[in-house]
Amino acid sequence: MRNQREHDEQCALMQWAKVSERKYPELRLLYAIPNGGSRHITTAVKLKREGVKSGVPDLCLPVARGKYHGAYIEMKVLPNKPSKQQAVWIDDLRAQGYLSIVAYDWITAKAALEAYLGLS
Repeated sequence: MRNQREHDEQCALMQWAKVSERKYPELRLLYAIPNGGSRHITTAVKLKREGVKSGVPDLCLPVARGKYHGAYIEMKVLPNKPSKQQAVWIDDLRAQGYLSIVAYDWITAKAALEAYLGLS
């Protein structure tokens, strides 16, 4: 299973997003991309055939703001860093016009989302 602290930080962010939907209605579109974690081999094979790809960031907000088409967030806790595959995804998403960041706690991710949603 992925790091418990990363899990807890992502859960805290999603809890904040839920209670903040009144202020930022777009947060109802924020969703997790379940690429990590241990799975039975048959489940992993099925998911790969369905298009699950390694390295995709943890969260997506499919809401355009400013010059961006949407936002992706990869949740990490120190001292962890993005894998090579995650770094490639982050760079490629940026090249395609998406805000794509690594957040090391839910407070940083929250601040990034608030700033992003404040763009016009």
